[in-house]
Amino acid sequence: MIKIIKLYIEGHNYGHDLFELIRTFFKGKEIKFLDKVDLDRNKGYLIISKLTNNKEKPVACATIYYNNIIMEEIKEDLESINIHSYNKKQIEKLAIKKVVYRSLSKYLNIILPWGILTGIRPVKVVHTLIDMKFSNEKVLNILENEYKFTSSKALLIVNIALSQRKHLYPRDKEKFSLYINIPFCPSKCSYCSFPSFKIEGNEAIVEKYIDTLILEIESTKDTFKNRKLNTIYIGGGTPTSLEIHQLERIIDKIKTIFPNRVKEFTVEAGRPDTINEEKLEMLKSYGVNRISINPQTFNYKTLERIGRNHNIHSIKESYILAKKVDFDIINMDIILGLPGENTREFKNTLKEIKSLDPDNLTVHILSLKKGSQLYKKSIKDLEDNKNIEKMVEITSEYATKEGLIPYYMYRQKQILGNLENIGYTKPSKECIYNISMMEEKETIIGFGLGAVTKIYYPKKDRIRRVPNFKSLHDYINRVSEIIYKKNNMKFH
Repeated sequence: MIKIIKLYIEGHNYGHDLFELIRTFFKGKEIKFLDKVDLDRNKGYLIISKLTNNKEKPVACATIYYNNIIMEEIKEDLESINIHSYNKKQIEKLAIKKVVYRSLSKYLNIILPWGILTGIRPVKVVHTLIDMKFSNEKVLNILENEYKFTSSKALLIVNIALSQRKHLYPRDKEKFSLYINIPFCPSKCSYCSFPSFKIEGNEAIVEKYIDTLILEIESTKDTFKNRKLNTIYIGGGTPTSLEIHQLERIIDKIKTIFPNRVKEFTVEAGRPDTINEEKLEMLKSYGVNRISINPQTFNYKTLERIGRNHNIHSIKESYILAKKVDFDIINMDIILGLPGENTREFKNTLKEIKSLDPDNLTVHILSLKKGSQLYKKSIKDLEDNKNIEKMVEITSEYATKEGLIPYYMYRQKQILGNLENIGYTKPSKECIYNISMMEEKETIIGFGLGAVTKIYYPKKDRIRRVPNFKSLHDYINRVSEIIYKKNNMKFH
């Protein structure tokens, strides 16, 4: 069995991009970069990627060897790539990835739905092309022929991008959103890789964290006082795992500093076992107009298997309670590909979702992250789930039938089937924060453990990341460093 895929590059420095692309074809295999090649001694797979000038004409070439025998070779003239607004480096990278993809796809007889794209934000590519004044038809052509997307994925993200643009344009350098991270949960789900902590038994740490979080917000408020707050999002973790007075203390501080009405105020109430009427009434009184109640599945055995403490009845009960309190929009998350689930179990989850009729449905596909408990189990057992694509198809059909529109999407490394996570919405009920955060065309100010501030510069269409510490100890004990960085951020 071949365990190592060897890669040799010449004439370019796009090795990282090729590494990410190649590992989507060879899951679980080690990819080793070579400084030189000795074909006489080579065993197993060797991929050679070259960028050469042939009579002043740059050519990208990919060759696949197996035990010293050429199995596939494809070349492409860079001048054949017809995207006039791309610069030299963009064309080079596109061509190099494209020939490697075509070679591997042909030899291994594998078609990746997202072609050469390995990043988590495919819709950004569409926004860039639209900004370059390409027609919708031309954008589809570029996605299918240059990026090698399947036609269904190309059409999906063009439609998503077109629906998003009313929330992203015109670009405004003064506009920003807030993200506040609450890294505590009732229990740790087996698929979760986020830095989160069990709230039970950590009461003293929770209080220290809240004190530090409020200090960070209070000490940096003058940095944002003359800017326009667009949306607020409190996530985690599970924010509603806090006691009501703890959560209210945080929200009250935010509303005191930013008293004006915002377009959207979201709080993740993801775990039904953390919700009660008093807590929901408090959120509503502060202007929270969106919450998430996330079942992940409506199959009891799966809930037990992944470490969720709630049951099917509590999911429904919490949802009905939130409707009674009259929240404007309720989102529900589900996960495809959870261990032990097949299309039968998944259809049952959709049946229960339909009976509740949430305003948003966020459909995640299981991603095997190293920090999760699931990763430690047999990855092969999870990867052998042949039903992921069928589940995605069933979800799309369900959403269409129920009048739900895809409005944002993203991908993750190690996602099953090399597919995508999609947020669906009833018309005009999309989450503006999700769009802004994912497409990176608005400044997001992050508070709390592991939160990342992204400053957006519209003229250059780029962002600058200012991350907070991921260690709870560092966040609490070195918050002065975070405050200093935030107070010295440059927005222009």
